Amino acid sequence: MASSNAPFLSTPASLAPVATTANIKAVRSFNRFYTQRIGVLDPYLGSQFSLTEVRVLYELAHRDQPTATELGRDLSLDAGYLSRILRRFESKGWLARVPSPADARQSLLRLTEAGHAVFAPLQQQSRDEAAALLAALAPGDQRKVVSAMATVQRLLAGETTPAAIRTVLLRDAEPGDMGWVVQQHGEIYAREYGWNSEFEALVADIAGKYLKNHQPEWEKCWIAEVDGERAGAVFVVRKSATVAQLRMLILTPQARGLGLGGRLTDACIAFARGKGYKKMVLWTNSCLDAARGIYTKRGFTLVKSEPYHGFGKDLVGETWELKL
Repeated sequence: MASSNAPFLSTPASLAPVATTANIKAVRSFNRFYTQRIGVLDPYLGSQFSLTEVRVLYELAHRDQPTATELGRDLSLDAGYLSRILRRFESKGWLARVPSPADARQSLLRLTEAGHAVFAPLQQQSRDEAAALLAALAPGDQRKVVSAMATVQRLLAGETTPAAIRTVLLRDAEPGDMGWVVQQHGEIYAREYGWNSEFEALVADIAGKYLKNHQPEWEKCWIAEVDGERAGAVFVVRKSATVAQLRMLILTPQARGLGLGGRLTDACIAFARGKGYKKMVLWTNSCLDAARGIYTKRGFTLVKSEPYHGFGKDLVGETWELKL
């Protein structure tokens, strides 16, 4: 520990970072270009909502029952202004409140079915406009734009960037992704659980069969990216005419804590329901606590548990099901 007599050191004002006039002009020029390009100065998507109201709707639709305090903090909104927005949503029947079990002074917020119905077309229109913005670019250039955006966001936000505002993207699989999925399974499970190459071989076999026998009308793979880098994956495959199977959910260590595992699982469930499957099943192991927590929270139930020796370890395999 430093002595109490140690002198206090500060950075002289003359040595502090200074933004040059040229850099300031460049930032302002980019701001004018981008706000005009995305139409941010127009009424938001031609709707009845302000940009702030739509952002609040978005957070309510994508979070698991936040409190008003959390929303205000993360969106940097005045408490009174946010309260008026929430009261309006509630009066329209779009918002429901339930008491927080952790703090009786707080309420947990969620969108009602009517609220989701109001938000869904706005979200789709926003997606369509973003797609149109990128459509003129080749896939490689699209990645450059997204990566550059992520870099700007990360650097300007600094070290205190909340996980919730990192750039997260769920996309369809592309050539090269399957090799990455196999590699991540092999490396992560060897490092964290001591599993041998039998597991990597199993994943490679599943991935190979998926590529060879893929039924795009019934099956899907999502690749998650964080700040332009691959960070996770999950698959839905057709087990029977009425049963979908969730397979190969994986997250890199750097992507944990962002809620990505839940988002990937939710995407699988929504896809399976949309295709008319009646049930979703999955196989996992009792030692995978984080994954099991995701499944439990979404209503999956454990229906079978069986000890076995595999991947160089004594394990307990588990079958879970979710009625859709």
